[in-house]
Amino acid sequence: MTKITSNPANLRILYEDNHLIAVNKRVGDIVQGDKTGDTPLSEHVKAYIKEKYDKPGEVFLGVTHRLDRPTTGVVVFARTSKALTRMNKLFASKETRKIYWAFVKNTPIKEEEVLVHWLKRNPKQNKSYAYPSEVAGSKKAELRYRVLRRLDRYTLLEIELMTGRHHQIRAQLSAMDCPIKGDLKYGFDRSNPDGGIHLHARSLGFEHPVKKEWLELTAAPPDDPLWNACL
Repeated sequence: MTKITSNPANLRILYEDNHLIAVNKRVGDIVQGDKTGDTPLSEHVKAYIKEKYDKPGEVFLGVTHRLDRPTTGVVVFARTSKALTRMNKLFASKETRKIYWAFVKNTPIKEEEVLVHWLKRNPKQNKSYAYPSEVAGSKKAELRYRVLRRLDRYTLLEIELMTGRHHQIRAQLSAMDCPIKGDLKYGFDRSNPDGGIHLHARSLGFEHPVKKEWLELTAAPPDDPLWNACL
């Protein structure tokens, strides 16, 4: 399988105005620069803005939130410092609505449930561990899931995040014995050919930081047989 990562010419723009720009992230894109040295999605978006609007000098772009590298879906960037400050407040105060889709191994016992765990991050492993009760250095993690579709080998879940912890969905679903397809780190038995996992940030809703209108951004999942079977 040929993996296509994003560049300034092939960005999948979901929304764009003077204050915000949102894109549908591909597998393998990193949202912000890291130790790999790979060009992050934020730099590709800046290059896109610079060319489209013929902007002189440095383009401002603020990272408002992140998605894991193997994950796909909605990512929103701020085009002004005012929008960035306000978006940061929205995320910090949990005034956003984050919906994810995930294909998992096994079927949950309940059709719908709120999962509560205490997550402890191990920076050396870049992994979070889920505990049923509080342990030293842990943070409370909550999400709500519901079963959307059952296939022969996998189950499609819709997940609403109520907190935003490191690898939260991956760790919590794994703790429920429902690891995400392709997620070797959290217990799935084999990787996906493209190195991604079947976790997709389906939609993000929030009050526009300047226009003060509710904005709901939705991203199509990747084009593959599993996702296509459920659309």
